[in-house]
Amino acid sequence: QLLPAVAREYDIVRSKNRAMLNVSIIRESDNLPVMAEVIVKAVNLAGQLKNITMRKIEEPDDVIAIYYIGDTTVANREVLVFDIGIKPEGEDAPSTVRFERQFYSD
Repeated sequence: QLLPAVAREYDIVRSKNRAMLNVSIIRESDNLPVMAEVIVKAVNLAGQLKNITMRKIEEPDDVIAIYYIGDTTVANREVLVFDIGIKPEGEDAPSTVRFERQFYSD
C-alpha cells in the first residue's frame, strides 16, 4: 500500500509478498524523535527466522523526523512474531517490544 513515489525515494521494494516495518522512537518528555539502535528479529510459526535489517531515515523538513525501516518477504496468511530491541541514544538499557501479525497477500 506504499505509494510508488515514496517507495522509490527510500529504495523500498513494493510487492504484495513483502512487509515493511516502521519504527519511531519519540521521547516522552518533549515529544521529539530520538536516534536509537534498533534490532529486529522475526520468526514465523514454523520457527523460520526472517532477516529484517533496519535502516535509519531522517527527514530534516520543518520538524525533524527520525525513523527506522526494514522489510521482509511474507507468504499469504503467514504469521510473524516480531521482537524489537530499542536502545535510545543516551540510555544504558534497551527496551523491548513483542507483537504478532498475520499477513494476507492474495
